[in-house]
Amino acid sequence: MFSARSRLDALWARGRDFLGTELAIMGGAMTWVSDRHLVSAISNGGGFGVIASGSMPPDLLRAEIAATRALTDRPFGVNLITLHPQLDQLIQVCLEEKVGIVVLAGGLPPATAIKAIKEGGAKVMCFAPALVIARKLVRSGVDAIVIEGMEAGGHIGPVSTSVLAQEILPAVTEVPVFVAGGIGRGEAVLSYLEQGAAGVQLGTRFVCATECRAHPNFKQAFIRAGARDAVPSVQLDARFPVIPVRALANEGTKRFMEKQREVIARFDAGELDQKAAQLEIEHFWAGALRRAVVDGDVETGSVMAGQSVGLVTREQPCAEILSELVQQATTALERRMEAVG
Repeated sequence: MFSARSRLDALWARGRDFLGTELAIMGGAMTWVSDRHLVSAISNGGGFGVIASGSMPPDLLRAEIAATRALTDRPFGVNLITLHPQLDQLIQVCLEEKVGIVVLAGGLPPATAIKAIKEGGAKVMCFAPALVIARKLVRSGVDAIVIEGMEAGGHIGPVSTSVLAQEILPAVTEVPVFVAGGIGRGEAVLSYLEQGAAGVQLGTRFVCATECRAHPNFKQAFIRAGARDAVPSVQLDARFPVIPVRALANEGTKRFMEKQREVIARFDAGELDQKAAQLEIEHFWAGALRRAVVDGDVETGSVMAGQSVGLVTREQPCAEILSELVQQATTALERRMEAVG
C-alpha cells in the first residue's frame, strides 16, 4: 500500500518534474524580499526559489543571479516584469546566465518575449487571472501557468484563489498549473493538488524565513498581523483608478485615502488636470515598499502581505517551513487513508 508521502509525491510529480525540484513549491517573487539569500534558501530546502528582478537594470540582475548561484547548486528562476523598459535585455541576461525558468509577470507578456525565452533554451511561466487568458497563454506557447487569487499580497485581481482554481484547473491540462494566493498550510497545498494543480506558490509564508533579509520591523509586522489586517488599497473615485494592492493597514493607508480626497478636491476645483491628478495619486506609494522592507518604516511604508499572514507566527528557517508544509499535507493524507481503512 502507498504511504502518504509517496501519494503526495505522485500528486505533485508533474510540478516537481517541471521545476526540477524535490517539492513542487515555488517561492513567490517579492520585490526587495526575494533576493539571493531567500531564493537560495528556498531552493536548498527542496523548493524552487524565484528572484524578484523588480526594476533592476540588466547588470544588477546578472550579479544577483551569479550571487544566488554561489549559494545554491539547485534550480531557481527569475521573475521579470513585462512593463520593464529593458525587458529584452533582461531576458538576454537570463539566457546567458542559463536560468532554467523565466517567470513573466505584470501584464500580458509580448509574444516576442515568450519566443525569445523559448528559443534561448529556457522555459517560460506566466500568470493567468482568468480562463480566457490562460487559454491565450497556452496558445502563445508558455510552458506553465500560475493562477493567483486576490488573497495574495501585493498587486491583486478581483477573484479568489478557490474560484480561480475551480475555473481553470479542470479546463487547462496542456501545461502544468501552479496555484497561489492565501496558501499557508500543507492541507491547502494538498487540496489544490487534488484538484489538479501541478504545484503551488507561496510568498507571505516565506517573509519571516530566517534567511530573509527583510528589516526586523517588517517581519514583526507580519508576526503580529492577522488575516483581517491585510487589506486591498481603496479607490475613492472611479475617475481616478487605483490598482488594488493588498498590504497591512497602517498610517500610510490612512494617508493614501487623505491624499486621494485632497487630489480629487483640487481636480474638481480646476486646480489640476486629469493626468496631473492621476499621477499624484499613483506617485503616493513610490518607494513605499522599499521603505518598509529595507528601512523598516512599517508605519508609512507599504507592508505588502497576503491574507495568509495570520498563519505566520514566528521566524523559521526555510527548510523548516517547507518541511512543515509537507508534514501537514502528509498527515492529512494519513488521516484520510486511516478513515477508509
